[in-house]
This record gives sequence, C-alpha cells and structure tokens, in this order.
Amino acid sequence: MQITDVRVRKVAKEGKLKAVVSITIDDEFVVHDIKVIEGEKGMFIAMPSKKALDGEYRDIAHPINSGTRERIQSTILAKYEESLEDEDSIVVDEM
Repeated sequence: MQITDVRVRKVAKEGKLKAVVSITIDDEFVVHDIKVIEGEKGMFIAMPSKKALDGEYRDIAHPINSGTRERIQSTILAKYEESLEDEDSIVVDEM
C-alpha cells in the first residue's frame, strides 16, 4: 500500500483542530476527513468518524495495525508541516 496523494486543508479558527486531510491510496482509493489535531503530547491524526446512537464516536475507516497507522500518520504530518510553509494552501472554516 502506497499513499500516492495527500491533500491538506488548513483550518482558519483557533483550537486543537489544525487541518482536515484527504489521502489517496495506490491512486485508487480515497479517504476523506482525516483530522490533524494538536494534542498535549504533540500532533496526531484522527480517522474519519461518525457519532453512533449511544453517543460514542466510531471510526468509519481506520488502519488494521499500528505500523500502518504510524505510516499514514507520519506521511500526513509531514505533508501538513510542508503546507505550513506554503502560502498557497487552502484555508477552510472549522467543521
């Protein structure tokens, strides 16, 4: 599995949510609405989720193992850092 494209949409408002990302895998499959969040221990990603009937949030799509999660996270965070230097990035309102 290769992440062949990462699209970063930075969030304009102040807060922990810094960006919303879409990734393309193997030029064939896209995952939208991955969130880049600034936590107490640093930046991390949150996979797309939906609120269940019990009020809990459940991931819609997620990696099966920690190695894949780390690879996706490091790729996204590297692209996010690049986007901070790029003045042409798109800025969207907080979701």
